[in-house]
Amino acid sequence: MKKHILSLIVAVSFANAGLINAIAFIVNDEPVTLYEIDKTMEERNLSKNDAVKFLIDEKIYNQEIKKNNVSVDIFDIDNYIDRMAAQNKMSTLDFKSLIRQQQDYDTFEKKIKEQLLHQKLVRKIATGNIKIATEDDIKIYYENNKDQFTLANQIEVVAYVSKNKKLLQEIQSNPMKVDEGVISQALTLKQNELTPQVKYIINTTGVDQFSAIFAQNQQYNMFFIKEKNDIQTLSLEETKEQIFQKIMEQREQNYLNEYFETQKITSNIKVLR
Repeated sequence: MKKHILSLIVAVSFANAGLINAIAFIVNDEPVTLYEIDKTMEERNLSKNDAVKFLIDEKIYNQEIKKNNVSVDIFDIDNYIDRMAAQNKMSTLDFKSLIRQQQDYDTFEKKIKEQLLHQKLVRKIATGNIKIATEDDIKIYYENNKDQFTLANQIEVVAYVSKNKKLLQEIQSNPMKVDEGVISQALTLKQNELTPQVKYIINTTGVDQFSAIFAQNQQYNMFFIKEKNDIQTLSLEETKEQIFQKIMEQREQNYLNEYFETQKITSNIKVLR
């Protein structure tokens, strides 16, 4: 009897495994399983229909990358990080160290790779099909979006310092927590007096938020941003390159959306389950 029950359990388990790994649909000869749909629903908090749409888009996108022979290597990633460091007036070593303190570095590099793949694909399929932004385009964008190009010259913060990183993490979760191992002090910071590393941290943290925890002077540091005052609007000259990139990225994305809508219509998609 026990053997019969065990055999039944094993049979059901194999049946379920087969169902989970069953092919749900095929996109241009590439299968997508029920398991992939369930996993996408869970990881991205999507409905089944939205998960299916996401996976179809993902398959077509990856197929286009292969078809256009687009690739990104470690040198591409390193060059991109070098440019990011230079834009923030930091050495590459200091910039990498700061990123490692704020987030998982492998995840950071993975995001850069995805971004570079996207940029290369756009260049491949959109060259000659996108109008280049003119000086007038840049001026109009600047006048209509000045709030995007501001900098606080004076920042009111609470600075936290500790030898123990975990204590600062606990304060992030419970701001009212008091611990003898943490020294806190209200400070007024001046933008022009900050080191490049601290400037990057301050300017990428919003008001009423804790900054990432970072190491400095053999201690762990963190800021809580109370206020950002003496707001300065950057000039057109200072923001011209940034605006050009924003306009072109938006035009590229619009073109890419239209391009992939066409690809979806012409793709061979077979729904099996």
